[in-house]
Amino acid sequence: MKTKKLGELAKTIRSKNAGVNKITFDIIFRNRATYEAVKLSRAITRASMAALYGIGQERISDFVEYDPGLAIKFTIFRLAPSGSAGDGDIFGAQQYAPLLDVPVMFRTTRP
Repeated sequence: MKTKKLGELAKTIRSKNAGVNKITFDIIFRNRATYEAVKLSRAITRASMAALYGIGQERISDFVEYDPGLAIKFTIFRLAPSGSAGDGDIFGAQQYAPLLDVPVMFRTTRP
C-alpha cells in the first residue's frame, strides 16, 4: 500500500458557488487509473467529506462519482447566503484547501 495526498493525484481541485446557498467542489483526475484508485480507496465519500469539513452529512446535498469526466463532485449547503453579513468567501472559491492534504491509500501492485 502507498499513501499520497489528494493534491498530488488530482489534476484539478476547486470549489465555487453553486447558486447563492451552496458551494460545489470538483476533484478531477488526469487518467482513469488514478481516478479508479482514488474511488477504490474510499478516501473521498460523503461521510469523509462531512468529517473533513466538520459538518453533518445532511449538509451535503449532492455527492457524485462522475465516471465519464474522471471526477468526484460534491455540493454543500452554506450556513448563510453568499455575500450576506459574516460570509467569509463570497465566491466559495477558497473552500477547497482542506482537500489538498487528504491522504489516499492505494495499492501499488495488483493482488
